Amino acid sequence: MSARADVVLANGAECEPLLHKDAAVMEHQARELLRGVLLTMEAVGARAGIVGIKAKNHAAVEAVETACAGTPVRVHRLGDYYPAGDEYDLVYTTTGRLIPPGGLPLHVGVVVCNVETLVNVAAAAESRPVTHKTLTLAGAVNQPTTVTVPVGTTFRDAIEATGGFATNRPVLCIGGLMMGETTEDLDTPITKTTTGVVVLPRDHPVARRKLTPPTAQNAIGKSACDQCRYCTEYCPRYLLGYAVEPHQVMRSLAFTATGTAYWNQWAALCCACGLCTLYACPEELFPKEACDQAKAEMRRAGVKWSGPTAVKPHVMRDGRRVPIASLMKRLHLQAYEHPAPWQPTRIEPRRLVLPLKQHAGVPCRPRVQPGDTVRAGDAVGEVPEGALGAPVHAPCDARVSSVSDHIVLERLP
Repeated sequence: MSARADVVLANGAECEPLLHKDAAVMEHQARELLRGVLLTMEAVGARAGIVGIKAKNHAAVEAVETACAGTPVRVHRLGDYYPAGDEYDLVYTTTGRLIPPGGLPLHVGVVVCNVETLVNVAAAAESRPVTHKTLTLAGAVNQPTTVTVPVGTTFRDAIEATGGFATNRPVLCIGGLMMGETTEDLDTPITKTTTGVVVLPRDHPVARRKLTPPTAQNAIGKSACDQCRYCTEYCPRYLLGYAVEPHQVMRSLAFTATGTAYWNQWAALCCACGLCTLYACPEELFPKEACDQAKAEMRRAGVKWSGPTAVKPHVMRDGRRVPIASLMKRLHLQAYEHPAPWQPTRIEPRRLVLPLKQHAGVPCRPRVQPGDTVRAGDAVGEVPEGALGAPVHAPCDARVSSVSDHIVLERLP
């Protein structure tokens, strides 16, 4: 926000299946969202603001359009496809501008922020820190819901407080099934950047695939990929005109010893949406994960993008968009397709776990020691001078139990 741009774009696309957090934020905090957009426009010198919302989220669209009436901010209604929220795709869909390969929205005069980030910008302008997080709890839970909880609440506490698990072997897909982190640790804490969680039984096909070790993923791909190109033909970045070809990244597995470090520039512009792995591949291989590994090896080797810079959208781009309904069927999620309405449930866990790194940049330095008493809103972690990061604040009055790479707070009575 220290840069200059002429458009501020609020990303409310929220295309991960079963997650509804952004829709709830827009419906219930539309005025705060507008305030955040206008403040950001002022900061970057923008003349226009856009809020991208899926047209199916009728209540959110109505609330935001009402709030934006008479302002330079407009709503752009999006289709119900995945991944509508990829910033390259969203910028092109809403402004007609193509971000240069390897570039940022800023390179075409656009600043993109998540809608909840912009709500928090409005709060920051009033000196209110981020101490609570809105998220969706979905999947194999007894009561799918969208709630606001103190940062540092564990997923176990949040789900048990809202109805409990509907499986005795839960797997957490934190941030969604397509792009999220998968873990069996129910005591993982909710952070400032958590959007939601989809709970799956351990024997669900997606859970089994997500928990397949990388060495096995590589071995399967090396032996079974027949270069059908479906992964590439459905890739949203390829269809937008960028040089992303997951089938060529899979090809590199055949020319390396399994498990050997490799890199492949056809992965460099991959957005990690997961469509190739979880939707397109007829053999259920792992092209997205191969792209992830290739990008990591390129970073370690210091390899920068050197491919074509001309971008021209594919003529079949619109026809090959993947509807959320089709994606849900492919992922075997029909049994979990329930509303997760926002609930004003007050959750006050006795114990909170605050990671000192839950944001971009460097970890915070602790400002407290075990035994200290803190009040709600106090900064317990600070950003090192001159570094990029964000402070961490106590969500409630509490006593500091321990300090390591995270701070554990015990709520005061």
